[in-house]
Amino acid sequence: MTQPTGIQRRSLLQGGSLALLLGSADIAWGASIVAVRVWPAAAYTRVTIESDTALKTVPIFVANPPRLAVDIEGIELNPALKELVGKVRSDDPYITGVRVGQYANKTVRLVLDLRQMVKPQVFNLLPVKTGNTQYQHRLVLDLYPSDVADPLEALIVDKLKGGTAFNAPSMTATPTPPPASRLGIHADPVGDLMTHQNRKPEIPTAEAPASAASAPITTAASVTSQPSDGERYIIVALDPGHGGEDPGAIGPRGTKEKDVVLQIARRMRERINSTTIKTKHGNLPMRAYLTRDADFFVPLNQRVEKARRVQADLFVSIHADAFMTPDARGASVFALSQGAASSAQARWMAKQENRADLVGGLNIKTQDAAVQRALLDMSTTAQINDSLKLGGEMLGQIRRIGKLHKPHVEQAGFAVLKAPDIPSVLVETAFISNPDEEARLISDSYQNELTNALMKSIERYFSRNPPLARTRNT
Repeated sequence: MTQPTGIQRRSLLQGGSLALLLGSADIAWGASIVAVRVWPAAAYTRVTIESDTALKTVPIFVANPPRLAVDIEGIELNPALKELVGKVRSDDPYITGVRVGQYANKTVRLVLDLRQMVKPQVFNLLPVKTGNTQYQHRLVLDLYPSDVADPLEALIVDKLKGGTAFNAPSMTATPTPPPASRLGIHADPVGDLMTHQNRKPEIPTAEAPASAASAPITTAASVTSQPSDGERYIIVALDPGHGGEDPGAIGPRGTKEKDVVLQIARRMRERINSTTIKTKHGNLPMRAYLTRDADFFVPLNQRVEKARRVQADLFVSIHADAFMTPDARGASVFALSQGAASSAQARWMAKQENRADLVGGLNIKTQDAAVQRALLDMSTTAQINDSLKLGGEMLGQIRRIGKLHKPHVEQAGFAVLKAPDIPSVLVETAFISNPDEEARLISDSYQNELTNALMKSIERYFSRNPPLARTRNT
């Protein structure tokens, strides 16, 4: 075989999210590439190369211009494999193009040309099988932004710009940082907001004082019922389960859990951002934060950490059940258990959901993963009690629109519910493995009914349990 010199360049093809299947004939020697997938998102872009045996790689990052080269050892390039070139979406936030070529004897070099500086992670995943999802060996290339925006800061900046929970753009998993020119070189938007809140209003000069008849009458009730600059938001973290490599449960018609729950979360976001809760402390506008707003994988501990970073008042993880038989039906609500699970089903469900990191592809070599898990394993009795209150409200509303699988809140050791300071529930909206309930899950009418039910329960919960005044975390 004639060896090409250097890396062969191919023109970039425009395409959708890649799911290119390759057969064993596409590799002349060594491992067989089973599939290649690309998951672009603002939070990070992931490239996955699935093979029948583990791939040995040597990653090389070049800063100027930014690009990531990965030498894959033990394989030779076949013309069919070159079709990997250019299978990246034109709107990918991080990758502008892909090049592949025979770099050396039995070594293929894959080069990702990048739009910006990134923090790359290159790692291997062992084969895994759970439910209807099965993967062989996976080589994963994750491209994270070098500078990560603070989601709470983005909310504060939006407030400074005059945005409200009624018409401001919703926060996404990775908000765009504000331009430095708008905030100054040493901008502190949280501090600016506090200064703005504490500033006494200026008294305008007038030619003559207003008459008593025309002056508004101020009462204690009117003061507390009017939102002010110093009023806080109620922040609800919505967590659409699964995503990216992890499809979640798959229904008889092929409906993927990850897609349905993201649709429901987006509907809830719109409702939350247009809602104000009336409490004994006044009217509190609400704000939604999604742990993911696109089709990408988020590790379980990061979902909790995202909610804590925005100082969420509630955490609602949204899922759709699946069972071994199609007969199971009905919605369920789960809270965390500090001890044994409340039932065998709850224990089984927690075990299934806690496997998401294995399917989605967690890089276990990241240094802080174990530390974060330990920190988030200190849930308090108060948090669990508040979670049970919220779960009870949700069951009361959901039973008005459909069947419940269990009439009470179940408890088990769900990893995603382990925030020690945020009331957290996991809602299994229906059994996607049931053909009738799968049809309901993908219908606009049921998604709207479910959104209304969950919103009513959240409103009732906060009306009875108003959040405490928020203090600035430094």
